[in-house]
Amino acid sequence: FWRFLFRKTLPPSSLCQMDYAVLGLGDSSYPKFNFVAKKLHKRVLQLGGSPLLPVALGDDQHDLGPDAVIDPWLRALWDKILALYPLPPGLDIISPDVRLPPKYTLHYVAEDSSCSDGDVLQPRAAKAVPSELHPFAARMVSNERVTAESHFQDVRLIEFDITGSGITFSAGDVVMIQPQNSPEDVQQFCQLLRLDPDRYFVLKPSEPGTALPALLPQPCTIRHLVTHYLDICCVPRRSFFELLCSLSANELEREKLQEFSSAQGQEELYSYCNRPRRSTLEVLWDFPHTACAIPAEYLLDLIPRIRPRAFSIASSLLVYPNRIQILMAVVQYKTRLSKPRRGLCSTWLASLNPQHGEVRVPLWVKKGGMKFPSVPDTPVIMIGPGTGVAPFRAAIQERVAQGHRGNCLFFGCRQKSKDFYCQLEWEELVTKGFLMLFTAFSRDQEEKVYVQHRIRENGKLLWELLSHRNAHVYLAG
Repeated sequence: FWRFLFRKTLPPSSLCQMDYAVLGLGDSSYPKFNFVAKKLHKRVLQLGGSPLLPVALGDDQHDLGPDAVIDPWLRALWDKILALYPLPPGLDIISPDVRLPPKYTLHYVAEDSSCSDGDVLQPRAAKAVPSELHPFAARMVSNERVTAESHFQDVRLIEFDITGSGITFSAGDVVMIQPQNSPEDVQQFCQLLRLDPDRYFVLKPSEPGTALPALLPQPCTIRHLVTHYLDICCVPRRSFFELLCSLSANELEREKLQEFSSAQGQEELYSYCNRPRRSTLEVLWDFPHTACAIPAEYLLDLIPRIRPRAFSIASSLLVYPNRIQILMAVVQYKTRLSKPRRGLCSTWLASLNPQHGEVRVPLWVKKGGMKFPSVPDTPVIMIGPGTGVAPFRAAIQERVAQGHRGNCLFFGCRQKSKDFYCQLEWEELVTKGFLMLFTAFSRDQEEKVYVQHRIRENGKLLWELLSHRNAHVYLAG
């Protein structure tokens, strides 16, 4: 589109029939603030377009965020559009106070034994390559902590068995994992909203032509919906407060929700919600009278679905056939809220123990952004501090299996004794002459040493590899 629009051969009257308006979303801390929006506006104007409004430049740095520009711009845009294209007689604008109907209607049904909470992991159609709509239920083989118990961070090397999945991948590819909410959070959510987790329902679209959510079985239990579909741990957006406000019958709570929904209340909303990373479930706890009155059919409009998480694959099929390994840091941090914040996917994966019975995880593979050279003599310089080393472990395993020797790895962590991932593996490859390894342990001495210091120290070698041997450089982490 961009290349076409900037063709020199386009006549200056190309867009003389077009009314247009441009809203840019940017961040004024960048030198080319809203560059694309400005350039697009200028070019459409050049080609004869007629601007309905001056170009609007949303700025993330504004106290109210981009909403400071978006809100008045949207109001002005609709005024202009309605002046140009008035509504037919008998039709009126829907007032902002009117609650729109839900996208789906929810109908409770009698218990149906054909639906179980395991439906997300049902066998796929024969020969279908695993994908987001048809993940493969991979068996977790091992879940091993690779940092010292005394280390502040819990990092896991997790292995999955993908036998029979038809999945293939190369170094640099990514495994997508579909996480789920914890049973405790699901139970709390159902209690708060007065939902029976074991009730079955079917969804019907409110308007013909609306597709049903692809990842939900029909019929389905409330427990399945909350466990596998609704992202009750995400930080809610402004639209969540707008809809919640329209559903609230409690005057005090509605006033507060109204404030959070307004342009003027965005700073307060940021302090309440985004800064401390307050989850949707925690927000609902703060508005109990509203929460218990939410009609079940609005849940899918109110709460987004759980998105899959991407992990660099940390192993090669040439070394571990029918296996995928990932190197994963368990996300946990403190904010001013008393309860530590936890990453949904990493916390869930870390809690699974294949030694206590079979564990299955829905996953599929996507092509990654890193492609390693196919020419055998090309040296590869890899810079992977922390868990950033994961894709390089896959690459080194693959290259060594193919007999490629020009592997150069810069690895950095805090302490050699606590978070030096895959130490024995690297050292063995160094001994065999397959790997040049440069390590930086930032806290093992008075002065902090990082990978950039090791790169500078070995500048001569790197320049030699780059200038004379056409080395490729990769950075992850």
